[in-house]
Amino acid sequence: MLILPSDFISTITNTFGEDGKQFLANLPALIEEASARWGLTNIQPIPNLSYNFVAYADLTSPPAPLLKGEGSIVLKLGIPRDELTSEIVALRLLNGEGACKLIDADEEKGFLLLERLQPGEMLSTLEDDEEATRIAAEVMKRVWRPLNHVTLSPEGAKGLGYEGVDPSLSLRMTSWSKFIQLRDWFEGLKRLRKMFGGGTGPLDEKLVGRVERSVKDLFAENHNPVLMHGDFHHFNILSSERGWLVIDPKGVIGPACYEVGPLMMNPWEKLPGGSRLKSRIERRVDILREHLGFERERILEWSLAHAILSAWWGVEDKTGWEFSMRFAELIADLE
Repeated sequence: MLILPSDFISTITNTFGEDGKQFLANLPALIEEASARWGLTNIQPIPNLSYNFVAYADLTSPPAPLLKGEGSIVLKLGIPRDELTSEIVALRLLNGEGACKLIDADEEKGFLLLERLQPGEMLSTLEDDEEATRIAAEVMKRVWRPLNHVTLSPEGAKGLGYEGVDPSLSLRMTSWSKFIQLRDWFEGLKRLRKMFGGGTGPLDEKLVGRVERSVKDLFAENHNPVLMHGDFHHFNILSSERGWLVIDPKGVIGPACYEVGPLMMNPWEKLPGGSRLKSRIERRVDILREHLGFERERILEWSLAHAILSAWWGVEDKTGWEFSMRFAELIADLE
């Protein structure tokens, strides 16, 4: 019998409504279908389920294109939607470069079969925050794909529907509709205003207004647009035999500096308080500026923008907005 954590159930239902309830009701059958499709046994859900069902599993008779003896893999099942589709396409494009490998997927059903990274320790386990920030910055650069040129492997071209064409392929040829536009995420702040009759509810109206203005200017600059991870933080960066790699890329197109936002406010449960947090943030900014070449003000403004966006999502999904708002206030005081 499948027993799911109560917080996972509430997250799925609060975020996806009726679709979420249906997904949970169908989940045992979906697991059985995926297991039969790929020859999976020993399905073991990970302990920190959030917006998708994710489990470790073993392969009995690996089908093509799997190689025998690959051992444990990761099964991911989610509600078919924009973010899951863009993740699949992004993983195909990356083809293991800076990220875990996508072994197989079904976009319509929301099924993903993924490489299990070993030893698979999260970057959040590193005690040295400065070293963790340096590692994150280097991984970030490996994952980014500039919009003016992308070189695809033959496998990546096949996965994106360009089998048999020249593998030196412009990303502009890719189906843009399958990637998330960062601008659309911030357009979501209009729903916040609508929900509260033009106001911002529990969120600081002055800071929300500042972000609404600043992101408009930042998008107008069109500064370093890339295909990025989109949810780049310590829990999505894992150790592997190929070095530190990302999991769960959102596949987001926008100014590259947005990527620092999720990193800056994580790992949230391990961040110190008071003046220690302020000094840690300042040191992170220095390291990111050194490794990525962004100005201090740009790093802070995108960090503030992400914090406000995260707070709004917490309001909308009923998953909590308080930490994100406190972090936004702290970032705003640094500028």
